Amino acid sequence: MDLERISTIDTAIDLSCNHFEGEIPKSLKDLSSLRLLNLSHNSLKGSLPMELGKLNTLEALDLSWNRLTGKIPQELTAMNFLEFLNLSQNHFVGRIPQGSQFSTFENDSYGGNLDLCGPPLSKQCGTSDSSHVPQPLEEEEEESYFFSGFTWESVVIGYNFGLVVGTIMWSLMFKYRKPKWFVEFFDALMPPKRRRSKKRAQRRRT
Repeated sequence: MDLERISTIDTAIDLSCNHFEGEIPKSLKDLSSLRLLNLSHNSLKGSLPMELGKLNTLEALDLSWNRLTGKIPQELTAMNFLEFLNLSQNHFVGRIPQGSQFSTFENDSYGGNLDLCGPPLSKQCGTSDSSHVPQPLEEEEEESYFFSGFTWESVVIGYNFGLVVGTIMWSLMFKYRKPKWFVEFFDALMPPKRRRSKKRAQRRRT
């Protein structure tokens, strides 16, 4: 969606922890007064726009925990006021650009990007690690917000709970035969026609 009248004097944008998809818009470069940009914990894809290097006043950039790919643009080193950078947990590849503020960032700014190389990482560019398997970029199956937190622990808990309740119910049935409340409960669930036929059958027996 295009925002025709978005203010260019915004100093902070925090859209973290959502379910945003797609690519980072290049039009962010027009926010000349932006000091903080946080798009972390989303599902953003594609490459990192080199146009972000025109954000000369940006002090904090957090794009961690997305699905961004490609190389980190050298143009980002033009952000002379950048004090905080977090590009971790993405799929970036290649040499980490150096110069200006980029020379001050440490390993945790790039953690989880196994195909990055060069300072400040210990992995040197041009060397291959035989034990390293390239990061897969397979399409993840879309799931609803409800099932995103549905784990095997909840299945085991539900199964055990049902097993305990079922065991207690059956033990009561065998011990007290047919409890009145149990019979009335299931009798209420039966269709009216079936209940009438059942009563007639009982009368015939008597």
